[in-house]
Amino acid sequence: MAAIYSGIYLKLKSNKTAWEDKLKLARFAWISHQCVLPNKEQVLLDWVSHTLVSSYNKKLKLEDEFVEKLWVYLDNIIHSKRLQDLIRSGKTVGLSFSVAQVINKRLSEACSEKTQQNIGTVLSCSSGILSTPSLSIIYTTKCELLVDLLSKLSKLACQQLASEDAVGSQLFSVLQLAFAQYLPFQRQQTNLIRVFGLVTSHLLQPCLLLRHLLTVRSWTQADDNHVRQHLSREIQSQIETLLQAGLFQPELFSSYKEELLPEQHKRKGGFKTVLLPVNTVQSKLGSDLCEPALHGAVVASSVSLLYKLFLDSFCKAENHLVCFHMFSRLFGCLRLSDLQEEGRSDGLSPVDWSTELLALEELLSLVLSNDIYNVASDRIRHKEVQFGFYRKLAQMLLTYSQSSIPAWFRCLKLLMSLNHLIVEPDLDDLVSSAWIDAEASEPRTKKPQEALISTIFQIYSKLRQFPRLFEEVLTVICRPAVDGLRPPVFSAGLTVKLRECLLELPPNQILDILCLFVEKCQALIIPAVEGSIDMALKLMSVCSVLHAFLFNMRSLDDVTPSPVVLRTQRLMANIQKGITQPLMELLQAPRREEGKSELWLRKASDAALLLVYTWVEVDSLFGISCSKYVSPTAEIAGTEPAARHCSFSAFLPGVKEQCWRTVMELASRFTSTSKYCLELLALQRMKMMLMQTEADLQALQHAAAFILESGRSTMSRGESEPWDGDISAVTELSYPTAHWHLIMSNLTILLPYISLKDVDYIANVLLETLMLAKAQEAATDQEPSISIGKISLGLIHSSLLPEMKVLHCAFLTHLIHQFAMVLPTATRDSVDLPLQQLSVANIPWHEEILTPWKTADLLEVPSENKLPKNELSLSWKTLEKVAQCIVLLAQNGCPVILKERQLQRCLGLLEIISLLKLDSFLPSDCTRCFLVLLSLLVNTKASVSCSKLLLLKLLSTCLHVLRCLQAGRSASSVFRVLHASDVLEAVMASQFTASKFFTDVLTVPVWAQYLHEVQEFLENFLQVIIERRQSAKLNLEKFMSFLASCRPDTGAAKSKDWKNWNPAAEQLLLTAFTTLCHVVTRHLQQLPEKKLHSADVLSALLEPVVLQMVRTVEHGLQSNTPNQILPVAFIPSVTTLLKADLSHPVKKDWQKEPSGILEQPRIKLYQEFYSQILKELPCAGSNLQFLQPALQFLTVFCSVPELYPGKETAVMVVFAIKKLLAGPAITTQVIRSMEMELTEVLVQVLGNCSAEEFYAIMRLVLQGLEVRNVWQQKAKEVLSAVTLTRLLLSCPLSGDKEKAFWFASPQIITALALQTKEACQDQSLISIIVIPILETVAALLRQGEGVLVNPHHVSLAFSILLTVPLDHLKTEDYRGVFMGVHEVLFSIVQCHPKVLFKAAPSFLSSFHRLVVSVMHEGCQKGDGGNTDEFEVTLKCAHLVERMYTHIAAEMEDFTVFSAFIVAQYVTELQKVTLHPAVKTHLTEGIYHILDLCIERDIKFLNASLPAGVREVFKDLYNDYNHYHKAKKHGEEKYTA
Repeated sequence: MAAIYSGIYLKLKSNKTAWEDKLKLARFAWISHQCVLPNKEQVLLDWVSHTLVSSYNKKLKLEDEFVEKLWVYLDNIIHSKRLQDLIRSGKTVGLSFSVAQVINKRLSEACSEKTQQNIGTVLSCSSGILSTPSLSIIYTTKCELLVDLLSKLSKLACQQLASEDAVGSQLFSVLQLAFAQYLPFQRQQTNLIRVFGLVTSHLLQPCLLLRHLLTVRSWTQADDNHVRQHLSREIQSQIETLLQAGLFQPELFSSYKEELLPEQHKRKGGFKTVLLPVNTVQSKLGSDLCEPALHGAVVASSVSLLYKLFLDSFCKAENHLVCFHMFSRLFGCLRLSDLQEEGRSDGLSPVDWSTELLALEELLSLVLSNDIYNVASDRIRHKEVQFGFYRKLAQMLLTYSQSSIPAWFRCLKLLMSLNHLIVEPDLDDLVSSAWIDAEASEPRTKKPQEALISTIFQIYSKLRQFPRLFEEVLTVICRPAVDGLRPPVFSAGLTVKLRECLLELPPNQILDILCLFVEKCQALIIPAVEGSIDMALKLMSVCSVLHAFLFNMRSLDDVTPSPVVLRTQRLMANIQKGITQPLMELLQAPRREEGKSELWLRKASDAALLLVYTWVEVDSLFGISCSKYVSPTAEIAGTEPAARHCSFSAFLPGVKEQCWRTVMELASRFTSTSKYCLELLALQRMKMMLMQTEADLQALQHAAAFILESGRSTMSRGESEPWDGDISAVTELSYPTAHWHLIMSNLTILLPYISLKDVDYIANVLLETLMLAKAQEAATDQEPSISIGKISLGLIHSSLLPEMKVLHCAFLTHLIHQFAMVLPTATRDSVDLPLQQLSVANIPWHEEILTPWKTADLLEVPSENKLPKNELSLSWKTLEKVAQCIVLLAQNGCPVILKERQLQRCLGLLEIISLLKLDSFLPSDCTRCFLVLLSLLVNTKASVSCSKLLLLKLLSTCLHVLRCLQAGRSASSVFRVLHASDVLEAVMASQFTASKFFTDVLTVPVWAQYLHEVQEFLENFLQVIIERRQSAKLNLEKFMSFLASCRPDTGAAKSKDWKNWNPAAEQLLLTAFTTLCHVVTRHLQQLPEKKLHSADVLSALLEPVVLQMVRTVEHGLQSNTPNQILPVAFIPSVTTLLKADLSHPVKKDWQKEPSGILEQPRIKLYQEFYSQILKELPCAGSNLQFLQPALQFLTVFCSVPELYPGKETAVMVVFAIKKLLAGPAITTQVIRSMEMELTEVLVQVLGNCSAEEFYAIMRLVLQGLEVRNVWQQKAKEVLSAVTLTRLLLSCPLSGDKEKAFWFASPQIITALALQTKEACQDQSLISIIVIPILETVAALLRQGEGVLVNPHHVSLAFSILLTVPLDHLKTEDYRGVFMGVHEVLFSIVQCHPKVLFKAAPSFLSSFHRLVVSVMHEGCQKGDGGNTDEFEVTLKCAHLVERMYTHIAAEMEDFTVFSAFIVAQYVTELQKVTLHPAVKTHLTEGIYHILDLCIERDIKFLNASLPAGVREVFKDLYNDYNHYHKAKKHGEEKYTA
């Protein structure tokens, strides 16, 4: 051995040995057991370390390739299991510090070369060193090396993020490890100035750049998922922790204060330190921070972070001035600060502006949320130093207006929230640039703009300075517009805010504003409006403000003070005489048609009619609601002739009829506000006439016709855009939307007074807009504005349309016409086709609606349509003829061929039908609709080139709508024109014909859905036939004979068109057989004893069907491919057959009488089917369409144990289920979907099995719970056994079986605990094993109440709860684990209270883990977080609150632990900032625990808690006394 030792050592040291040989020798020495060197591992580590160091120090000249091999060798040693075992056994193995220097040097070279090739091995070495405590000493004991490593790694990470290459996980994993090593070291340092120097010198710049790049990176699928989802967030968090602890330690506050408030310290005798922390940080944000292209963005994102960390450390009431000065210094780092200097207006691009303003917004948000600015304190103590700074900031923002950037509005809003006086001197500029003249058309800009103006409204409303604000608004409006057109003054959102403010204001202030606008309009605008576009625009703005105020102010009523009423009367008279009347006269003046006059005419017309409509509406409302109000038109109206009340001139008696005609002609030329206002005036006229005792019907008809006719031409163009609901903002493209909104909103008023022709027009437009809306639904769904499609969909979804029977009927007529239009051109002219006959225009389909209607003459109903009582009307005769035609065409087999595009159109129309309230159809409409759908099913056929899936979807939808029609109240009307058997035969015959297309799509989900719809349709229709009791026997007999004539075993059906039978038709036939048997059998079971004759008749009818069904099943099983899964339709068929056989009256002792109903061949069929199911069950994967019916068959089969073939027992069924649950495709979601069916099978199996069979089943379960399954990576075996255990707990057990199960329960709990311990080491097993185990343990503890008497067995559950992880989980996994742990705890609390008190520490530890996890998940996140994640956290917080409440209410023994529970809670609370909603739940819960605390507990907590935690507890206890305790005492006062 000595020779071996000396030889290797000498060869490694020798200069004569080639380096390649040395490396081979070193590798051999490491892995070989024959080479015995004293301290071999350390010797080899020293050799490779020394060689690498010598190479980098230039003492050895080695090729780069060999150096790389040395790194690989070092990496292999560091990561070897041998080294880890040695270290674990306590042997000391270390590296020299020079290795750390070499690693840092290599990383430094990679930084300077800007290439990350060939550093993977070095990074791997770093990872191994940092993750091994005995090796990481080389960094942790020399902090300069660790800081240098962090700096280099951060720079490398920045380079990788800045490049276009995909981001890998290796570098970021090492970086995260380096942070994890550095942060504890930083916390332990006592020389904070040294730490500050290290951080600012080496780490501040790379960390800020890295954080910025991580924040702004657009992650792609190519990037590593772990980095994207976890490491990036974790590293950002670590950077914030590093900067917080390195730059803003409480001990450094005096240095910050000295630098930021030099005047105070000069007065106290000069500076104490030379450290200038703010200046140092500012200098590091200079130009050398990063490359120039990124510099501005990095500084902008960094200053808000630094300020947040500064405030987190130092923000207290006495330090607010220091915090402000820090804000001003950090603001000085932004490029915006340059704009405050005179003569500096360096142009910033829109992107730069956005970045800078976002940073400013975050800074101002921090100032506001931390109450840095106290107005009184700043004015009295600090000579308004803060006010002056914010004032300059506001001036700069308004000087350089950026109304296209959302953050600009938010910055101004924050300044207004700080103190409105900051912006008050520039209020006119604010109103102009942020409101009246702002170009904020995009939704992302409009929202913050509305938020700013809403804040202004709120502030001036509370200050009762609304008139002052609107003075400035009026001033801005009266200025020349910045560009040609101004946006509307009030958007929909602002109007809502204005309404809220106006309801709070005194009426006199509102009247002041209105009078101000009216006076300015009369004096300045009206005299100069003629011919002036600018004045017309100002007039429109003023009128829109008057409209907004008058429409949204509080109405006058009988309790309004008389002076207010009189002043309002004067205002209304002033508006009428001083504005509306002069404007109307101006508009009627003759003028030459000139191009330039068009715009001012349009705007003047819009303004005039908007104000007229507003005046009329408000005047009418005041007259109705306030008896003291006298309309200004009352006296004039009294002297006018009565006829005048029917025309528009009745609204403004001072305006002549001729003037109105001229203005109406003028307004009709413009599809804008003026035209829309004329429609509103016509509607208002109708309302006023309807309020009179005797309405003028002719005038009402004319008004309704005028409204419809007004927009008919624009609606026919089909061009429109959304409208926000603002009358003053109606444009040429939004007018159709506004017009349609007016009609749809007032249909109940208009409909009784329009002709049938107009009803048809409305129905036609409604259908056309719906067809467009279905295509555009996804695109417009997110928009808050009104669109024509949304309006039409709103009417269809409402309950109003069925009440408007005439319109409902007309809409259906147009819908049927559209179906007829889908037909090919060649067949469209054929009047014999059913769809053509149903869409004939001259048939009065709505006669049954109009005949009883008193005002039928209004709708032009011909008198000759009135028929004798017993004579069928023309519409019903037509329906009868169409029905016969459909049946005849189906029998003759002459379908119309439809192409794919036509199928798509049909599908779209079917979707519109399905939106209607089918239950509300009248008998004739129900029948028409049924015939349309029937004709579509039986008289049409898809061309060969069509998509099969599309055709299946069309047929499924058609059958679904037919089924919905059958459920309606008029369903029986169909049988007036059709025999039930004809319908069933035609439908099934057409489906058999169509099925030849589907032979290659029998495994897709759409086929299964189609079969389900066929089954549902048949079931409903057959049920209706039986319930009607009219020719039920005849109809069923005909349908049964039709089905019996279809013989798959002969290869052809009775009908000559079905030349070759196919599997699809076979499945359809089986579905029909199954449904028929199911419906008839269910009816037989429900028949009373008196009707046994009917039962015998139906049973006799059913027998041939059953026999035919058996033959079909046997034929299908014979023709089924051996390795192919059973067709979906077969399983329910056999299940139904078996149910029918077992429910027969002679089923008792059937096994002794093979000649009975259950014949021997039938038994053989069931047994073969059972064997086939068991064989296929484990291979079915996650195919629920097979699994659910298969398990339902097993449930019925296992209910009769005598049916088991040969020597098979119940154990075989459980074994098959166990194999199924262990399949690779099985997930917890799949198990949940078939849990009910699995439970039903096991109930039958366990209920009918012997004790010996049950023992075998238990052995199967326990084998699956063995821990070796996890070791052998058979996770699904464990999932299978755990699921079976939980299912067994759902089954009722008794006698020996129950004893056997609970005898094995301790073994089960122990096995589950061991499985959990192993599974928790692999995060991928959380959802597969851990969550199901928790659910099973909870169920076991609940069922074991009073049975599990040994406390130790219950206590084992706590070992499971304390093992499962609750952090770093995916949202779904976290939810499952949390719910599972909570359910186990709740089961112990409710079912095992005696065990609970003995194991109180374990219970409290387990529950505290839940509380801590909720606190960490419920932290406030800077990016707002994920909505789904937050919902889960909120649910978990609610459960924690419930547990706290339960502990306080039910568990008296836990009173002694109340102080301990509170201490745990506040200790954790001090570390986090909770989201308000989460905090509410947790606080409510802990209040109930505080109810248990006595005075001694409170004193103990105040004395024993650490300083920071004590402050949190005091705040909590004060809130408890103020809110919860007071409320509780208040409730107790009224409690008996």
